[in-house]
Amino acid sequence: MGSNAETHKCASKGAQTKQSMNETLHQKETFAREGIRCSGGCSTCPHACCSDIVQEIRVGIYNASAGNQAEKNISHAFSPKIIFKNHRFHFEKLENISDILDGKVDMVLYQADAMNLEDSLFPATKIMDMPIKCLINLENYEALLETQHSVRRDTLSALLGIPVIAENSQDEQAQARMLAEVLKLIQKEDSTHARIDFGRDMERALAGIDTSRYIALRLLEKEDYILPYLPNNQEDILTETKKQIAHLEKIHGKPTQEMVRHARRAFIKGALHETLVHSQDNSNHSLSQKIDSILTNRWTGLPLLLVILLAVFECSFALGAYPQAWIELGINSLNVWLQNTLAEGWLSSMLMDGIIKGVGAVISFLPNIVILFFFLTLMEDSGYLSRAAFLLDKLMHRIGLHGKSFVPMLIGFGCNVPAILAAKEIEDRKDRILTMLMIPFMSCSARLPVYMLLVSAIFPRHKALVMISLYLIGILVAIGFALLMKRTRFFRKEKEDYVSELPEFSLPSARSIFSHIWERTSDYLKKITNVILVASIAIWALEYFPKERPDNEPYAENSALAITGKALHPLLSPLGFDWKMSVCLITGLPAKEAIVSSMGILYGDEKNESNLIKNMREERHQSGSRIGQAVFTPASALSFMVFVLLYFPCLATIQTLRREISGKWAAFSVINSLVLAYLAAFVVFRIISLFL
Repeated sequence: MGSNAETHKCASKGAQTKQSMNETLHQKETFAREGIRCSGGCSTCPHACCSDIVQEIRVGIYNASAGNQAEKNISHAFSPKIIFKNHRFHFEKLENISDILDGKVDMVLYQADAMNLEDSLFPATKIMDMPIKCLINLENYEALLETQHSVRRDTLSALLGIPVIAENSQDEQAQARMLAEVLKLIQKEDSTHARIDFGRDMERALAGIDTSRYIALRLLEKEDYILPYLPNNQEDILTETKKQIAHLEKIHGKPTQEMVRHARRAFIKGALHETLVHSQDNSNHSLSQKIDSILTNRWTGLPLLLVILLAVFECSFALGAYPQAWIELGINSLNVWLQNTLAEGWLSSMLMDGIIKGVGAVISFLPNIVILFFFLTLMEDSGYLSRAAFLLDKLMHRIGLHGKSFVPMLIGFGCNVPAILAAKEIEDRKDRILTMLMIPFMSCSARLPVYMLLVSAIFPRHKALVMISLYLIGILVAIGFALLMKRTRFFRKEKEDYVSELPEFSLPSARSIFSHIWERTSDYLKKITNVILVASIAIWALEYFPKERPDNEPYAENSALAITGKALHPLLSPLGFDWKMSVCLITGLPAKEAIVSSMGILYGDEKNESNLIKNMREERHQSGSRIGQAVFTPASALSFMVFVLLYFPCLATIQTLRREISGKWAAFSVINSLVLAYLAAFVVFRIISLFL
């Protein structure tokens, strides 16, 4: 290269001054050191020859900082053609990102303004949706450093899935370094960009549109230029798109293009929040930035999160107590009416002792759950839940977990099944499997009625505190499980970076709040009308038959229910359970809400149908070393709740695991959860028994 570079004759059309000749020689020496040869038209070397070209590379330059009046415009630094290390680079200025769709370029050199990072990086989120290689260059980076700010470029690159450099495109040596990065990126076999999460509703809409993710996003953004690029089934795609747009705009009360834009902006804000190093002076920060500095701070953010969750649970119990009492009164009145109306027999017993007791016990906690869903939806739609995710995501990074795992785990607090489906978006197979195995430890809403029943009965003065403790136990067990699995040969790998979005704070619309509440509540009601109803009738039948029983003996010693419970009692007795609690755990296998309906049947009585809590407090052990002692103590109640939290996921969750990963991993999840639940419940019961 050096000998060839020396033969180049650089000249201008007119007479050159001595200064310009010296500048040209200096540029030639710089390019010779870096291995660059010009093929003509370059500002650094107007005329040069070339040979031995092995590859032609088409680079589209997208200047995201153009139009920024505060800083000087970044000029087109490169000539149309440059030869660098036996590669001919063809540079073409991209007026619009949509020009990439025509296949005119092999990659994109994205010029961002370091002095206006959020706005200039925002268009890059559209390139991230496209299967094209991209290199981001932060122009004016020296000016940013002068303001005592900097960017952790390696971390930003990992978060975006795009290499990030900071070079002055007007400097010849910097241009050489940029070309070296371009060539390095072109030679990489794989260049996967980060995937932006547009939220549960938007992601569901994207999955429903039968085309590529990029085209589906453009359609939801109502950008007509994408229409010529639609596949053959254009009419079906457009019909489905209109349907999804109408649904999204009805729920959220805003145009879909605005929803997509906010999600993109939130992604960039989240990435910069993790990578932009600020100066000590924050007087010029916006109010939102100052609030974020408190909510996402490792010292203040976590205590605030715990206080907010404590207040949410306390409100759900306090406000839900009134409608809960009305529902229990209605159930009791219905039972009295049926008792006075129907003749004695198996039908009246099934209605009163089976359906009314079982389903009524579950439905009585509906007000508490609706109130809890209201606060969670408010936190999610306002943007606070994203801050909580961002805060905990940092913690997960430090303990070696995949940042992308947090979003499915967060969804798992609602229901484990959609959480497992959300984990499908994790690209790495090992991380995907590990995340799916962690999700069942997240306390889903199906467990809430069990917690609320036992907390109301045994911990009336510390309801919210116990509830938060259960959620934290689930999180800690999931983290410990992940750390343990990360030490195994199968799951061991280097950690990766991930962006948690930071959307703008906003006041959610009433339509959006009630739509999400109804969606979650309807799922709860559907379980009551099918799974819980069937489980209640099954428990009643096992308790009712055989009909021959001694006088004043509510549970026949030879009934199928008693035989099953007493067979499990020796195994579960060390956890503080009686045989009825053992039966309840079995009925909770198809759905955890069935545990409450079983308790309503097993611990109820004919004289007072609705006062289940009172009956549980008065229940005594009938045999064994604890005969005469209370069944439900703080130790046994907390042990039971921990067991419910950790043991066998519902059948729907197991079926989803089997379908998404394999039957072996689903079986591992069942066995693993049972062992962990037993050990944890045993430890909790023994420790609490020492103090209470």
